[in-house]
Order: sequence, then C-alpha cells, then structure tokens
Amino acid sequence: MQPLRIIVSGGGTGGHIFPAIAIANAIKILRPDAEFLFVGAKGKMEMEKVPAAGYKIEGLWISGFQRKLTLSNLAFPFKLISSLVKARKILNTFKPVAVIGTGGFASGPMLQVAAKKGIVTLIQEQNSYPGITNKILAKSVNRICVAYSGMEKYFPKEKILLTGNPIRQDITNLEGKRDRGLETFGLCSDKKTILVIGGSLGARTINESILKSLEVFDKNNIQLVWQTGKGFYDIARQAIAKFENKGIKAFDFIQKMDYAYAVADIVVSRAGASSVSELCLVKKPSILVPSPNVAEDHQTKNAMALVTYNATLLIKDSEAREALCNEIISLINDPEQCSKLSANIARLALKDSANVIANEVLRLINGRAK
Repeated sequence: MQPLRIIVSGGGTGGHIFPAIAIANAIKILRPDAEFLFVGAKGKMEMEKVPAAGYKIEGLWISGFQRKLTLSNLAFPFKLISSLVKARKILNTFKPVAVIGTGGFASGPMLQVAAKKGIVTLIQEQNSYPGITNKILAKSVNRICVAYSGMEKYFPKEKILLTGNPIRQDITNLEGKRDRGLETFGLCSDKKTILVIGGSLGARTINESILKSLEVFDKNNIQLVWQTGKGFYDIARQAIAKFENKGIKAFDFIQKMDYAYAVADIVVSRAGASSVSELCLVKKPSILVPSPNVAEDHQTKNAMALVTYNATLLIKDSEAREALCNEIISLINDPEQCSKLSANIARLALKDSANVIANEVLRLINGRAK
C-alpha cells in the first residue's frame, strides 16, 4: 500500500496557518498513518507555529509581489524561480499523494508544481474575495474548498465545494471554560470583558484606538484582553501598567484563544476570514474593523457578508480612532443588541469544516488510486 504522504502549504498569517493545521489534524484522525510535511515561506510565522503544532516544515525563499514600485520587487523573479526549483525537489523527495494549499506566498509554487506533476491538489479559499494566488491556481487544481457561496464568479463551478473555514479545534466548544479563562487572565467574574484581536500579527489602527480608550474602559469598570501583536506589545505593556490590577491585560499573542473567547462579552477584531469564521462559531457579539491594507479590500467584503444579516457591527479603519471607543461602550451596555448579534452570527456558522475538507482530500486520493 502506498504511504499516505501529504504536503500542506500556506502561511504568512494565522489566517492561512491555523486552517492548514486544522486540516492536517482532521486527516490524522481519519488516517493515523498519514505523514505530513508543511511548506511555508522562510522568515514567516508558520516557521514557528507549525513545529509548535507537532509538524515538520520546509521553508521557501518567497514573498509577495508589491503592487507599488519597490526594490523588493526586483528580487521577486529570482525568489519565484528559486521556490519553484525547491518545490520540485521537495515533491521528488517526499513523494506526496496529495498537496493542500491554504493560501499565502508559499502555496503558489508548491501547488503549481504539484498540479503539473499530476498529484492530487486541493486549495482552500478562506475569503469571500479570493487572493491572486488561488485565482491563478484554480485552473490547475482538482478541488477548491470555499467558505462563502457565490464563488463561481471567480472559480470553475465544477471544482467548488462549500465547506466553510477550518478553525482551531479548541474553540469549537467553550462550554465550562469561562471560569478557567477568568483565572488564566486574572479577571473578575462580575465585570464585563472586551476581547480585542487584531489578527495574529496585530493591527495598528485597532491598537492605537484601544490605547487611547484605556481610561474610558477603566472608568466604565470594563475589563480588557488585548492581543496586540509583537510590534505594538511594548507600547501596550507600558500603557496598561497602571490599570493591570483592574483587569486590563495585554498580550503579544494569545495561545489559549478558547479561554479568551470564553471570557469575552464582546469581541473587537479585524475581518480576516479565520476571525470571521471563529466569531460565527463562538457566537460572540462583535465589532469588525476591516484592514484596508489587503488585496481587493477583501476584509470589508468578509465583514459585509455578516453586516447583511445584522450579525456584526462595522467601523471603517479610517474612522476607528474616533468612533471605536464609543461603539464599544454603547454595545457592551446594550444587552438586547448583543443578544441579537449573537443569535444572528450563530446562524451563519459552517461547522466541522476541517473534517469535511479532510474527507474530500481522502476521497480524491482514493479516486486517483483506483
């Protein structure tokens, strides 16, 4: 019997990495004999997060092509050629029966070479507006798993499978975790709590908006669990020093997101695909501040997919510094609005996505083996 070796490629942000890990974990449950190799971009956060999840990873020398003229673009052709050569070498050495791409710079070369070699290929598109890498790959891969309906505008209809976004397994059930979360973060049970997550890399506009709101939160007896990202952490840590014994906490990265969601009364977040999918499953009232620094403004499109169903509140990035604090105070003190948002967002959840994708990968492999 041929070994079940699978390559999973994707990264750059948690939105690409955590779905990749979730899919691998789901396949491992179905086929404990499966062997995995992850392929990411050198210097990106997947080189740290994937080994922490127990998987091996190889790095490609690759980065995105900037839309404006920069010196880094001069190196892009050389990086692309280098990555294609290394991708071919990895495939020849590891000999996978399938290659899965979850987006990000590294998935392009890996999936392109795998498709040309006739290996089973599947990509997972997290956003309501696909990235350029997946648009290019769509012509050659076997299956495209999507999180939103209506994606036949961008991909061949016969290749699409609506699955939702795989999310971290630990947040699928928050029952009984609130007390442990309060203890973990050093919070009081009788105060309202805001969870602020600017994505795995942080979000400057959200961070600066929260920074100027700390006094207001303190005066309103509100607690804060604040994921700042590494770049803003030192600034945040100094700012919260005088409030820390009042339940205002800052972290560069939150490992136990299940505890963070469990203690949250409302969530403030970017509108990355994984964040949106997680909010649907944890059923939390939320305020989304879409990043303007993403291709085709896809975070606004992700957020609008919820706003249409009155399932979240949206504040433009350009308005957040002035409006976010007031919106937070207004929402957290409005139980009826919180209840409506929670009920509406719960209806949009697509559950068990990682398992659906895992089964599709195995079905494609079995179909090829016949």
